Amino acid sequence: MATLLRRLVDLGRSDDDVAAGELREAATAHGCRPVQPDTDREIVTVAGAIAAVTLRPRATVPALVAALDDGSLTIQLVWLGRRRIAGIEPGAYVKVHGLLCRPGGVPTIYNPAYELVPRG
Repeated sequence: MATLLRRLVDLGRSDDDVAAGELREAATAHGCRPVQPDTDREIVTVAGAIAAVTLRPRATVPALVAALDDGSLTIQLVWLGRRRIAGIEPGAYVKVHGLLCRPGGVPTIYNPAYELVPRG
């Protein structure tokens, strides 16, 4: 009965809202909490889906940047000195741990510890 009620509620929501809700539920199942809008300079553990991966080539140090969507906001993950990390690709579901800071107001974790995990 609860599943039917949930599906009826989902009918009134947009696809983006439904997907964000599923990401939040999956993160909770992995023991993570959504990052609060005022969180800054705190150690956090978050889980979510990689939305995009880019390489920022620099003359001195390259940086691999991934956008992690946890269902509440998008967090930039930056690995300095890396050009590629196996498994870090759009659509992958990861759990990351590190210091969240907000350079320029953008939630960012530099060189996070990460674990590829199943979504559910």
